[in-house]
Amino acid sequence: MINITHLNIIKSIALATSLFISTVFASDIPEISQQAFLSAVKMPSNNIVLLDVRTPAEYNEGHILGAINISHNAIEANLPQLAQYKNSNVVVYCRSGKRAAIAQDILNANGFTKLQHLTGDMNGRLEAKLPVVSQQP
Repeated sequence: MINITHLNIIKSIALATSLFISTVFASDIPEISQQAFLSAVKMPSNNIVLLDVRTPAEYNEGHILGAINISHNAIEANLPQLAQYKNSNVVVYCRSGKRAAIAQDILNANGFTKLQHLTGDMNGRLEAKLPVVSQQP
């Protein structure tokens, strides 16, 4: 007979395994540096879609100009809206990388093949003193 303690241990092991697998697969997504991204978006036919997977509140505090905001936990629900970008170069970022990896896994599993992770995410951008815009009132 399985008691509650055993069930909690099994759930914890499953969660840890899932997080480990997500981290391993996320490393397969190529990265684009902040500087390479800045250069790429200046190209006339860049076909880049920038996806900010932080919360709307974080996005409003400061984001990269032109970024689309869909929180990492809403990516799956928004796949129909995102489908138009399947053949685009989709650059994903969050605050530090963890949520971007989760979003990338979901996108990758749903046929997005031109994914890139923005090196350093928003923390790296702020540290490098690169431009951000805010939608604060």
